[in-house]
Amino acid sequence: MNDIKPDSADQTASQSVSQTNANAQTLYAPSANLGTAVDQTPARRLRIGLPKGSLQDATIRMMRRAGWVVNVSERSYYPAVDDDELEIVLLRAQEIPRYVQDGVLDCGVTGHDNVLESSADVREIAELIYSKATSRPYRWVLAVPRDSQIKTPQDLQGKRIATELVNVTKRYLEKHNVQAEVEFSWGATEVKVPDLVDAIVEGTETGSTLRAHGLVIIDELLSSTTRLVANHNAWEDDWKKRKMENMATLLLGAMEAESKVGLKMNAPRRELPQILALLPSMKQPTISQLSDTADWVAIEIVAEERRVRDLIPQLLQAGATGIIEYPLNKVIA
Repeated sequence: MNDIKPDSADQTASQSVSQTNANAQTLYAPSANLGTAVDQTPARRLRIGLPKGSLQDATIRMMRRAGWVVNVSERSYYPAVDDDELEIVLLRAQEIPRYVQDGVLDCGVTGHDNVLESSADVREIAELIYSKATSRPYRWVLAVPRDSQIKTPQDLQGKRIATELVNVTKRYLEKHNVQAEVEFSWGATEVKVPDLVDAIVEGTETGSTLRAHGLVIIDELLSSTTRLVANHNAWEDDWKKRKMENMATLLLGAMEAESKVGLKMNAPRRELPQILALLPSMKQPTISQLSDTADWVAIEIVAEERRVRDLIPQLLQAGATGIIEYPLNKVIA
């Protein structure tokens, strides 16, 4: 039998393929100069739920001040964030405690009222005192029409109450040994009294909406603030716990800085005692000598922004010069 020999074209093609394979091996093979191979293990992520709705804008602003730029798309519940270790999910604040409890989320930002209403078993990491309109706590109050005969919780016996906080309201009535019908309200609760219900339990920051509808508050059931809460198993994970603790530190620092500003100024050393007497510093102010003279010092403090408009004229009269006011992003105590 005769051997079949490749013609010259086949030999050329074979050599070309061999060379290509050799080049590919050279391109993708780990280089001895690189040391160990690059770790391709995906980065760990912390899954956090942020409230969608009335608290959304305030929460996104707070996250930005804390150091995270969150970009929300109108068509997505998964905002982009400039942190590869963080995955954000937008949910109704009322749902977040349950998803954190069940481990669907590692942690979440929600109201204390939502935790109590759902009876969720979660770990509280930090209290974040902010809300959709002010920095005041969100109060859940019992309200009735101004001319109502209901004056005390006991007067609710046999009455009908509308609220979004059904379970908390039922526990409140049990505490006062009152039997009444509690129905869930999908919103616009203020307009339901007196035609549809006898009383309402409604959340408010200032009480202005209740007053505008001719309602008066006869009792407060709950004072609620925003909380950062965690799943118990996630808290036992060292990496996730550290990530959550770091987030809490930065979020609290951003909130602490929200109402404060920094002040810098120069002052004659001889006027220092009376200038220091004016300064409402968090601790002792920072004082340093100017480089070109021993007779002047530089002073730096952190102060409440609302006090600065009165403080600056007083500092000028006391001898301070070159006063600079600047905003703060975070104050970490």
